[in-house]
Amino acid sequence: MIDMNTPQHQSSHSRLQEPGVPAIEILVIEDEEKVALALQHGLEAEHYHVTVAHTGEDGFFLLNSGTYDLVLLDLSLPGRDGLEILKTMREGAVHTPVLVLTARDSVEDRVLGLETGADDYMVKPFAFSELLARVRALLRRGRTDQVLTLGLADLELDLVTRKVTRGSVSIDLTAKEFDLLEHLLRHRGRTVSRGMIANAVWNESTGASTLNNIIDVHIARLRTKVDAPFATKLIRTVRGVGFILSDTDS
Repeated sequence: MIDMNTPQHQSSHSRLQEPGVPAIEILVIEDEEKVALALQHGLEAEHYHVTVAHTGEDGFFLLNSGTYDLVLLDLSLPGRDGLEILKTMREGAVHTPVLVLTARDSVEDRVLGLETGADDYMVKPFAFSELLARVRALLRRGRTDQVLTLGLADLELDLVTRKVTRGSVSIDLTAKEFDLLEHLLRHRGRTVSRGMIANAVWNESTGASTLNNIIDVHIARLRTKVDAPFATKLIRTVRGVGFILSDTDS
């Protein structure tokens, strides 16, 4: 049903959420368990926080009891039809972006879904890479109060597109380098220990000792990409403690 080109990583629910920066919340309302699980694993691998409902009633309850940045909504649901959920949302002035996922592929069905209030529409089966691109586009147009970028000086990290730039220069990072830089940015101006990095980036709770060399290698690679080509250096070592991301000398 879904061409999953994304590996099934550990659930992002286990990752430490840094204080003051809320997670991007996605609600998946999908009755096919295999499809729902594939979507959950793929989206969590991109570090979104995913909640899943397998019936229309459960999905409707979650919508009314929580706050989400995006809803992935199947139309053929047990208990309460997806179109009914969508119509009720829009009549209640709930403007959360909705991406409809359905096997109904007629033009009439698409028009009905969009006119009822869907922001986008995908017909099953679909490639996960395309779904992810549409998710990112909808998040861009979604809640304006959500923190979607992190930055320091001329360095900017986009949590939705996972792009990093410094000034007008695009910086190509691996997935782990991106996660490491994100962690440093969330703690910008504060020293982070190797133990904190091991916990947040590698999900290692037993301490940093087994990962010290790996962390140091990734820090060195980040410096090569983020600092070396630029006059102002941002990543600094605090001897015997860890690292700090700062644009000041203090």
